[in-house]
Amino acid sequence: MSTRIAFLKGHGTENDFVIVPDPENALDLPPAAVAALCDRRAGIGGDGLLHVVRSAAHPEAQGMAAEAEWFMDYRNGDGSVAEMCGNGVRVFARYLQRAGHVTEGDLTVATRGGVKAVHLAKNGDVTVGMGPARLPEGDVSVSVGERSWPARNVNMGNPHAVAFVDDLDQAGSLFEAPPFSPAAAYPDGVNVEFVVDRGPRHVAMRVHERGSGETRSCGTGACAVAVAAARRDGIDPSVTGAPATYTVDLPGGTLVITERPDGEIDMTGPAVIVAEGEIDAEWLESVRR
Repeated sequence: MSTRIAFLKGHGTENDFVIVPDPENALDLPPAAVAALCDRRAGIGGDGLLHVVRSAAHPEAQGMAAEAEWFMDYRNGDGSVAEMCGNGVRVFARYLQRAGHVTEGDLTVATRGGVKAVHLAKNGDVTVGMGPARLPEGDVSVSVGERSWPARNVNMGNPHAVAFVDDLDQAGSLFEAPPFSPAAAYPDGVNVEFVVDRGPRHVAMRVHERGSGETRSCGTGACAVAVAAARRDGIDPSVTGAPATYTVDLPGGTLVITERPDGEIDMTGPAVIVAEGEIDAEWLESVRR
């Protein structure tokens, strides 16, 4: 292992990430190492880790290499593997731009949730084509303490349970995952969003991200919330033929979500790189086990 391992730190609406460039997939990053890097006291600190790999060099992404040169090997803060992270894709694209791999304009990024189309705008915003939402059948509920709410089951490449509440404080601490029912609805766990209305097509949310706890922002969660809010409001772009745009306020900032008549969902928001440095290779080796 090289004694000089580069890293960067970035965030999208304060959903923050450790970024590890590794174009040829040469680094061994087991869950314990990822969790240590994401530890806010003993490591660098982040809600998750963006492992930057060329698609052709990663066995999970080789089939997407013809469509996207770069693969976002995303890990949750506890080291577990995740299908997708919307804020992560924006920060991933910003890193590629900073490193000189891409310029302003359009690009594609491979993820476990498929190939995502990205646009880097001149004003600094990044738009990600998040793909369509799936709305699995069946009733779902989530609870906090003695209270429970019906939730909308929305899949954005990863699972979400969206509950509309009267006050965001009703979500509690969100340190632990809110219980959900039925258990069969989410065999691998779920991201849970609690949502209140702020105005016409304007909502605010808090989220417990599976594997990370409460985070300041969740891109796929904001998309799931916008779709759930639209359906609650009787809006389905595939029926009306007109796009539906919702503003979603999160603790870390604001995202703008547009669902198009073809079902595709665009998410627009900021992405910032704040620091870069080197990981101590001996320390990383010591926490790998």
